[in-house]
Amino acid sequence: MGRQSSRFSRIVLRRDALGSLEQTAGREWLCTNGIGGFAAGSLSLMNTRRYHGLLFAALRPPVDRVALVAKLDVTARYGGASWPLATNEFADGTIAPRGYCHLESFRLEGLTPVWTWLLADARLEQRIWMRHGENTTYVQFTRIGGTLDLSLSIDPLCTCRDYHRQLRGAQPFGVEAVVDGVEIRAPADAPPYRLLCAGAQVQNQPLWYWNFRHREESARGLDDLEDLLRPARFEFTLAPGQTNALILTAESHEPMPAAPASAAELARQRDICDAFRKACHRAPADGDSEPLERLALAADQFLVERRDSTGRTVGNTVIAGYPWFSDWGRDTMIALAGLTLATGRGAIAASVLRTFAKFVSQGMLPNRFPDAGETPEYNTVDASLWYFIAVHDYLRATHDSAFAAEIYPILADMLEWHVRGTRFGIRVDPADGLLRAGEEGVQLTWMDAKVGGWVVTPRIGKPVEVNALWYNAVCILRDLAGDLGHAPARADLAARAATIAASFAAAFWFEAGGHLYDVIDGPEGDVDAGGRRRDASLRPNQVFALSLPHTLLSGERARRVLDVCAAQLWTPMGLRSLAPRDGRYKGRYEGDGAARDGAYHQGTVWAWLLGPFVTAHYRLHADSGAALAFLRGIAPHLREAGVGQVSEIADGDPPFAPRGCFAQAWSVGEILRAWKEIHEAENRRGREPGASAHPIKAA
Repeated sequence: MGRQSSRFSRIVLRRDALGSLEQTAGREWLCTNGIGGFAAGSLSLMNTRRYHGLLFAALRPPVDRVALVAKLDVTARYGGASWPLATNEFADGTIAPRGYCHLESFRLEGLTPVWTWLLADARLEQRIWMRHGENTTYVQFTRIGGTLDLSLSIDPLCTCRDYHRQLRGAQPFGVEAVVDGVEIRAPADAPPYRLLCAGAQVQNQPLWYWNFRHREESARGLDDLEDLLRPARFEFTLAPGQTNALILTAESHEPMPAAPASAAELARQRDICDAFRKACHRAPADGDSEPLERLALAADQFLVERRDSTGRTVGNTVIAGYPWFSDWGRDTMIALAGLTLATGRGAIAASVLRTFAKFVSQGMLPNRFPDAGETPEYNTVDASLWYFIAVHDYLRATHDSAFAAEIYPILADMLEWHVRGTRFGIRVDPADGLLRAGEEGVQLTWMDAKVGGWVVTPRIGKPVEVNALWYNAVCILRDLAGDLGHAPARADLAARAATIAASFAAAFWFEAGGHLYDVIDGPEGDVDAGGRRRDASLRPNQVFALSLPHTLLSGERARRVLDVCAAQLWTPMGLRSLAPRDGRYKGRYEGDGAARDGAYHQGTVWAWLLGPFVTAHYRLHADSGAALAFLRGIAPHLREAGVGQVSEIADGDPPFAPRGCFAQAWSVGEILRAWKEIHEAENRRGREPGASAHPIKAA
């Protein structure tokens, strides 16, 4: 496939979508560097979160992230007039200046955010990108047209802090002149970093600015103020067609100049699109490829390297979400197939699987790698089971027999730990073969919100999706044992799988509701005539009994489950975590941290659940258009929160406002996985999904 045929999907927003502060401050952009570092902000360039900034460096990739450069306050001078392009909000609510008023358009060109400012008869274009594999950000300015002199005055506003914190009060930062700019040295062990601009006049004039307000932190009831250092001022002129760039870097070596760095990043993004087209067997000119490439590009932002203390790459992992998550075991395994296999990046999938295999402990996969690189946490029942699904998807896509032989003993040991028992009461019940998990005060399933000592949805006992995953883990290992010639093991696993299937069918069906119980044999729910406690809460977890590789429901029961989930849980942004008719339902995800955590899995919509829901629908009805129509709400969403990305969650009540992280790995991954699975199934049937079957129309 020739590179000349490659082209990028663009998302373009014009003044009708950018005309107010609310419109520009409510939309966000993201750049990443492939090692955990990132840059992010609002389209107004007003920082509304503590997680907004131009350079967040990952010091121990992909963790130990620090905020270094918060923003650039830019003033253009053209024809004797000043045009402030910055926007800031201060503690008393003052908005000054109001640079967003001069914004003519914003576009996402591949993964590169581009602003176009209207300055009388001239235009100024600003684009931001990061150097892949480095903690370096480029902010480039290009003059377009005009007849008069145009100059830029740029005030970088800087800090040095853990990316979860905010800095208050003047700090003893050192500012030293270097060639083309300044170097900033923060106290203690913080790394030095440089601000560079070739050809600029640099005025080394450190000055502190006070009380910048982050309105999203205010809305969460958190500390919302930050003080920032202006270390220097950069000034330069631009002739028509001329370009110059500020380079913000925490690297010790000299950064690549802007022009070759931009070309390298452009080529990398084209390679992503080419790999996706090849994986999907789609021609470059195919009109349906362009919107799907948007998701393939979005997927790239979550794939990162792990590096050791020497800077050597030792594997790959997945950032669960931006701007505040690190790599989580559960999220990684759920998102992996969509982020990598659906986009033609199988080698990364294998690397991720091998990376996490190194951290298996007592049969369990880590739930979370802490931000500062401490010991991983293992408080999860399902991350380990999702690992089996990820391995299955990888082997199905690649037929990698060497990996199959390598991973089999690890999977066998993991399964044996679950049979005999591991942490947090995770153990097979010998009476029915189902998997039980949970202890007081611990949240083990994906519904893991906790407020102080209050576990909002403890789900102790035998959760429905955990046992669907458990059944799949046994079936996957059974089939792998057969492929590798381990006949006795295969026979034992086949018998175990049959026991699980029979017990599941007998225990989980709730005839009166026409759906599955959410948890059985736990402390929640009603006691039936046989003395068994069952929680009949209508939640989306039951969908996995229909959507995983080995299903546990079919026929009329499967249709009834799907129908009740469609009627009560589906929204254009995902599935609700609890039905609205439930007295515990929370239709808005808002308020302080306790209020939000209390609503997180009590009605809040989760975008990642669209993947299993659409998969289940297609398996039951074999109608690609009807199934993928449930994804159509993603098209407008790509323009309303994280531009070009899919949010973590949304309100359960209309209009289903996006909430939480503005870019979430499993939201993107599960949509891609479901589309790819359906696309391949249609091809096997000799059918091509029509245009109406595609999840995203041109956005």
